[in-house]
Amino acid sequence: MTETVIDLIRHGEPEGGRRYRGHGVDDPLSEKGWQQMWNAVGEYRAWTHIMTSPLQRCQQFAHALGERHAIPVTIEQRFREVGFGEWEGLSHDEIKIGRAPEYQAFLQDPVNCRPQDAEPLEDFIQRVNSAYEEMIQGHSGGHVLIVAHAGVIRALIAKTIQAPSAGLYRIKISNGGVTRISQTETGGVLEMLNGRLSG
Repeated sequence: MTETVIDLIRHGEPEGGRRYRGHGVDDPLSEKGWQQMWNAVGEYRAWTHIMTSPLQRCQQFAHALGERHAIPVTIEQRFREVGFGEWEGLSHDEIKIGRAPEYQAFLQDPVNCRPQDAEPLEDFIQRVNSAYEEMIQGHSGGHVLIVAHAGVIRALIAKTIQAPSAGLYRIKISNGGVTRISQTETGGVLEMLNGRLSG
C-alpha cells in the first residue's frame, strides 16, 4: 500500500501582528515570523516537493526553503486562506471587543454566522480539498510540504479525522507549527499537530 506523507506548516507571524488577514491582506513575514519557520523545520530536508499558498507570508518561505535544499516549489492558488470579508485587516481585539456579539455568533456557528462578505465556509473547504486530492494523486508515494494558513490546515485536519466543519475553529494552529498526515488508499491519519521537525 503506497503511503504519501504530507507535512503542513502554518506561516510564521506576519508584519502587523495578530489580525484577520484572510486572502485580502497580503502582509509579508516579520523577522520573528521567519525565525518561527526556520526553527520549526531546522535542517529537515526529506520532502520531494513543496506546495504553497500564493500569499507572501507563505510563498516567500516556501521559495527560500526550496532554494536551500533544491526542492521544487509549486504555488497552489486554492491553498490561500479563507476570505474573512469585512473582518480582513482588523485586529483580534477589534473583533472580540468591538464586535463581540458578531464574534460570539461566529464562534458558535462559523458555518452560518460568517463575517459580512466572507467566503462561505463550505466553498472554502471544497476548494482546499480539491487541491489536496489532486496533490495526493500527483505525488503518490512522495513526501510533500504544504506551506499554508491556519484555515487551510484546519480544513485538511477536519477532512482527515472526518470532523464536521462547524468545529474547525476549535483546532488551534500555531504560527510555524507543523502538522503531519500520512495518506494511504484507506484514508489519512493525523500523526502530528503543531510540532517541530528540528531537534
